[in-house]
Amino acid sequence: MSSEAEFDAFYAATAKRLVATVYAMTGDLAEAEDAVQEAYARAWQRWGRLTKEGDPLPWVRTVASRLAISTWRRTRNRLRAQLRHGPAPDLPGLSGDRVALVTALRKLNADQRRVVVLHHLLDLSVEDVARETGSSNGAVRTRLSRARKLLGVQLASMDTSDEGVTTHG
Repeated sequence: MSSEAEFDAFYAATAKRLVATVYAMTGDLAEAEDAVQEAYARAWQRWGRLTKEGDPLPWVRTVASRLAISTWRRTRNRLRAQLRHGPAPDLPGLSGDRVALVTALRKLNADQRRVVVLHHLLDLSVEDVARETGSSNGAVRTRLSRARKLLGVQLASMDTSDEGVTTHG
């Protein structure tokens, strides 16, 4: 198989899930799509080296998440201004559970959010998450534990407020 065909097959098999992963990390679908496309463009430029080193997916995922975070940092002031005018409306077609999960994930710090997404949404082992994030297994376990507690509190409070709305409405 040629390098181009191999890359095309890799892209077709991984792009959709990678967009979902970066979206879960950032909470912004457009930003996630842009970061993922740029990461694949960069992967293509290094395709020979990446495939020689093994599985290129962790590299592409790391680049995409770093690009998304970098974009977020550059646009932080713009987002703060938008937040002063209230939250963005929910995207049509998303279930209430997904909106609640993304909202709860946004309240985690970036390191916690990343390990939760990699471990729970992508089913990577703690060892794989540690390798991909450059952290120790213990650090990943600690972040996962703290993130689970925070998510539990966030999701429980959302359930409580949803029940209150239903009861009074």
